[in-house]
Amino acid sequence: MNQKKPLRLTESQTGFLLVLPALAVFCFIILYPFLNSFVMSLTNQNLLHAESQLIGLTNFKKVLADPNFLDVVLNTVIFVIGGTLLPFLLGLIWALVLNQGFKGSEVLRGITLVDWIIPSTAIGFLWMWIFHGEYGLFNALLQKVGLIDANVNWLGNTDTAMLVVIIAKTWQTLPWFMAFLLGGLQGVQHDQVEAAKIDGAGNWQVLWNVILPSIKPIISLVLILGTIGSLQHFDLLWVMTEGGPARATTTFSVEVYRTAFQEWNLGVAAAIGMIWVFLLFVFSIFYFKKQKEETV
Repeated sequence: MNQKKPLRLTESQTGFLLVLPALAVFCFIILYPFLNSFVMSLTNQNLLHAESQLIGLTNFKKVLADPNFLDVVLNTVIFVIGGTLLPFLLGLIWALVLNQGFKGSEVLRGITLVDWIIPSTAIGFLWMWIFHGEYGLFNALLQKVGLIDANVNWLGNTDTAMLVVIIAKTWQTLPWFMAFLLGGLQGVQHDQVEAAKIDGAGNWQVLWNVILPSIKPIISLVLILGTIGSLQHFDLLWVMTEGGPARATTTFSVEVYRTAFQEWNLGVAAAIGMIWVFLLFVFSIFYFKKQKEETV
């Protein structure tokens, strides 16, 4: 009797089976919600009404014609730039300090990383207390040194509210930048640094001509990921200001939440979300392009 040969999968079939669980998770968690939101953006769906109808691009036209939309875009740009560059610069400086390997540097590194694991809500309440207009620590400190005579309502002022939120965001994400940049710095060849010093280069010249070029891939990566994270950020903004005062801290994330769950207009909220996703998609392209360049 001829024995049947056992069925063997081809390499492509085996690869497909291995990818199938991840593909199913992607479709269920990312693709379906995205497509559902896109369809919703083309309807007049509202939480106050059970039925909805297709209305085409009316929601997008409504959003773009809203006089407040430009303010939302501007606030988002300010928050993304400030909430990315400031923690990056401070994280780079702190990483350079910790990379010196002095006694106690590992303890300081561990203390710095504590900020990373604190919930955003707790961080928001902490900085609300520091900048509170009545009994805030910052006002008390400024009065102590004679810089102000009366309390300043930092979070209630349209000129300072965004700055306070960016400071809180910086305190929260600085450890993340520091950890990545410190890892990059530890990969810099000491021989190159020593050779540059022997040739007469000062500290700034070594930093600019040797260290920064060596960690350029890490810098590009953390800046792109940091920008994407800032574009997505919601919790600190909502806890500290709820987008106020007078919409001074309203970004895309806050506008989507407010439109959907305070104005109950899911269609318009989905349209804003689609515009928001488009911006995220642009930066995601840069991220994947950078990843591809590094793997070549």
